[in-house]
Amino acid sequence: MVTFRDAGIVLRTHKLAEADRIITLLTRDHGKVRAVAKGVRRPKSRFGGRLEPFMYADLQFYEGRSLDTVTQAVTLAAYGGPITASYPAFTAANAVAEVADKLSPVEHVPARLLFRLTVGAVAALARSVAPPDPEGNAPTPGPGSVADSYLLRALALAGYAPALTDCARCGAQGPHRAFSPAAGGVVCQRCRPPGSAAPTGATVALLGALLEGDWPAVAAAPPQAAAESAGLARSFAEFHLERAIGSLRLMDR
Repeated sequence: MVTFRDAGIVLRTHKLAEADRIITLLTRDHGKVRAVAKGVRRPKSRFGGRLEPFMYADLQFYEGRSLDTVTQAVTLAAYGGPITASYPAFTAANAVAEVADKLSPVEHVPARLLFRLTVGAVAALARSVAPPDPEGNAPTPGPGSVADSYLLRALALAGYAPALTDCARCGAQGPHRAFSPAAGGVVCQRCRPPGSAAPTGATVALLGALLEGDWPAVAAAPPQAAAESAGLARSFAEFHLERAIGSLRLMDR
């Protein structure tokens, strides 16, 4: 029996038979892993709530032909509780899980960087539903901002970082006032495809802040820019992932 150990975050679960579940995890060293957790749905399961969605755990597996099997799980961070108690955080976390699930098998995506980015996003979503900091430290970004930032940064890891200053097609020096997901970001008037968006300068600046994780700048952005950037980030991600991200359509903005 070949066994291995790794840290992983639970992306999703599916019922199997009467008491088992198939767990999809993003792990630090083995990328995406699909494994059976036997007896996890029984009230007296030895795994308890450690294998629920968005839990971060140290796990041991033994390898199987098509599915591995979880033999041990030790909680490293219980992000699942606060996230599932908040509808905005829950839908944002599901969007993060969808994108991580889509990108994790892609060979040119750095697996460890995607893992760190995903764990960081889930941790930020868990913090986003915490009470305000009484000491007045930097504000925690809302769930929508965390999801938008994750979309852009995960796509950047895959080689699809949006151009936000110079023209994505010809390289003409910006700033430019048109944005096209298909072209790769902002475009000049000459390269602008039909149907391109015309975001404000504040919206383009906010997209840059989301891509860099500049949370003070994100918090200071006007509401109109936040709404517009959310739509552009979603369109950009869905175009390059070649699929709709269903959870985004359920998010409260």
